[in-house]
Amino acid sequence: MAWLIELLETVAGTAADILPIAVFLVAFQVVLSRRLPPAWPRVAMGLVLVVVGLGLFLTGLEQALFPMGRLMAEQLTNPEFLGLADATDSAVRWDTYYWVYAFAFLIGFSTTIAEPALLAVAIKANEESGGTIGVWGLRTAVALGAAVGVTLGCYRIVTGMPLHYFIIAGYLVVVLQTAITPRMIVPLAYDSGGVTTSTVTVPIITALGLGLADAIPGRSPLLDGFGLVAFACLFPIIAVLAYAQFSMLVARYGNRREG
Repeated sequence: MAWLIELLETVAGTAADILPIAVFLVAFQVVLSRRLPPAWPRVAMGLVLVVVGLGLFLTGLEQALFPMGRLMAEQLTNPEFLGLADATDSAVRWDTYYWVYAFAFLIGFSTTIAEPALLAVAIKANEESGGTIGVWGLRTAVALGAAVGVTLGCYRIVTGMPLHYFIIAGYLVVVLQTAITPRMIVPLAYDSGGVTTSTVTVPIITALGLGLADAIPGRSPLLDGFGLVAFACLFPIIAVLAYAQFSMLVARYGNRREG
C-alpha cells in the first residue's frame, strides 16, 4: 500500500503543478474568444492523461531507474569487483575503473538512441533536407557524442577534476567547429544537444553520476555527482558538427574523383 499512497501523492503534486498552466491557458482563451476552447471535453481529458502519465513516470523513476543507476555504480566500484584490498587502497587510479567507463559509454549510447525526442528531430531533419540528412546517421552521431560525453563525465567524477575545465574546452571546440561547418547544419547540431537530455537519458545518467560519486572514496555526490547532463548536452553538438564536416569531406572527395 505504501507505493500506492506514494503514487497518489505524486499524481496530486503533478496536478498542483499543472493546474496553474491549465488555468492560464483556459483564461487566455476565454478572454480572447469569449468562449471555451473547441472540443473542451477532449482537452480536459488530455490534461487528466498528462497528469496521470507524469505521475506514473515520476514514480517509475524513483522506484526503478534511480535505484538501478545507483546499484550499477556501486557494483562497478566495489573493491572486490576491482580486485582491490579495500575501498581506500592506495593503488586506486583513474584507469582502475575501466568497467565504469565501458558501462557509461554503452548506457549513454543506448539511452540516447532510445530517446523519442531524438527520433522526432531526426525524422523532421530528414524530411526538411530532402533525405540529405539520414535518420540513422543523425541518431548515431548524437548517440556517439552522448556516449563519449557521459564517459568523460564519469572520468571527471573518478579523478575529481573541476567541471568547468571540460565545459569551457568543449565549447571552444564547438565555436571552432561552427566557423567551418556548413550553416544549414549548425542549428540542427545545437538542437541535438537538447534532445539527448530527455525522459530516458537524464534519469539514468543522473543516478549513475550520483551513485558513482557516492561510491568512490573522497568524492561528494553534491559536488561531483552532478554534471553528467551537461556532458550529454555538449558532446552531441560536437559529434553532429563533426558528422557534417566528415560528410562534406567525403562529398568533396567524391566530386574530385568524378572530375
